[in-house]
Amino acid sequence: MTVFIDADACPVKAEAEAVATRHRVRMVLVSNGGIRPSQNPLVESVFVSAGPDEADKWIAEACGPGDVVVTSDIPLAARCVAAGARVVKPNGEELTAANVGMALATRDLMADLRAADPFRQGGGRPFGKADRSRFRDVLDRVLRQVSTVDKSR
Repeated sequence: MTVFIDADACPVKAEAEAVATRHRVRMVLVSNGGIRPSQNPLVESVFVSAGPDEADKWIAEACGPGDVVVTSDIPLAARCVAAGARVVKPNGEELTAANVGMALATRDLMADLRAADPFRQGGGRPFGKADRSRFRDVLDRVLRQVSTVDKSR
């Protein structure tokens, strides 16, 4: 079991590290650079070449059943779910086979709306303490569930 973090713009790296450490689970921060390596022996940093979606490609190829991916990138989440990994967004929302298709469709619709109306910009509400707390709770629950499934095999 490994927790993969799409680290370039992830606002919950510290929270993920705390939860992964408590569960004694390996964590891999994947980025194009600019991320300070952790001193934690359970945390590994992987630096991919600078280019569009290089970190996403690396994570999608590396993850599989029993792994957890933390990302807000919906296309990456869809690839990881298809590979059998569990996916948690930084706001604590879990993306699954049941809801990732709708998330992709919504993402595409919003992109089309923004392209059609240049004055329609910005995102939703700001990221806050409640999001961090929800993320910690969901990641903790997901790691317990994955651990239970691994032990039953």
